[in-house]
Amino acid sequence: MSAYHTPVLLDESVSALAIVPSGIYLDATFGGGGHSREILSRMDQNSRLLAFDRDSDALGNAPDDSRLILIHNNFRFIQNYVHYHGFEHVDGILADLGVSSHQFDTEERGFSFRFDALLDMRMNRSARITAADIVNSYAPERLMWVMSNYGEVENSKRVAQLICKYREEAAIKTTTDLNKALEPVLPKFAEHKYLAKVYQALRIEVNGEMKALEGFLDDTIKVLRPGGRLVVITYHSLEDRMVKNFMRSGTIDGVVEKDFYGNISSPFKAVTKKPLVPGEDEISGNTRARSAKLRVVEKK
Repeated sequence: MSAYHTPVLLDESVSALAIVPSGIYLDATFGGGGHSREILSRMDQNSRLLAFDRDSDALGNAPDDSRLILIHNNFRFIQNYVHYHGFEHVDGILADLGVSSHQFDTEERGFSFRFDALLDMRMNRSARITAADIVNSYAPERLMWVMSNYGEVENSKRVAQLICKYREEAAIKTTTDLNKALEPVLPKFAEHKYLAKVYQALRIEVNGEMKALEGFLDDTIKVLRPGGRLVVITYHSLEDRMVKNFMRSGTIDGVVEKDFYGNISSPFKAVTKKPLVPGEDEISGNTRARSAKLRVVEKK
């Protein structure tokens, strides 16, 4: 499990669920199974845990536990699967939105600029569109939009131009091809930071991550019982902004409704006023935890 992925804020996130031993819980991002195992350790034999992951590699991490229902699909479909398995509501939902260490560190998956590999980035390897398809087929305006909106990439217009110029001579098939195409715009002493933003933008586009997160959040209201908790760990500003808005207002855009007296009408009440973040000890042992933020709300 630790070789596949080290769970972030493990005790804090699972404790935030306030687990009822005989309850029904949902782990939206199974990955290496670290959070799921901790949830199962706090439940009794009458409980059930539904866990989702669209990456087939993650399925091999499932513990032999009859209480676990592992679902190979996108977490945007949680309502369908909760009802399909005979449950009306769940008592708590946990989502760790980070990309697994396994995906970053497995060369052939093409998630990282550190390796020379095919430019893939699909979390579900049966999906049709890869990152190579995007950089070789998108119009310059669309590429610029992806870079600006999903990676907050500085000089995104120049990035789009460089990609289009490079592909006129040869297709961009590998991470090395892409890195080479972007060489003229990479800032000295900050190349990796800049490339990380570009790769984040492509990964989000390939996997439809923001649309999936929107669908997932909307479904949490429908499947979470009153008094149940929603616990989400975010890693970058785009997803954190969406989660923060949703937890505050019950809507993706953060627009709040008010009653006759001017009180905010929201389906949730905050459990944590400020996001919890990893301590120095956790970050030193897992540098990928440094940008994590944990937010918790309870359904009214």
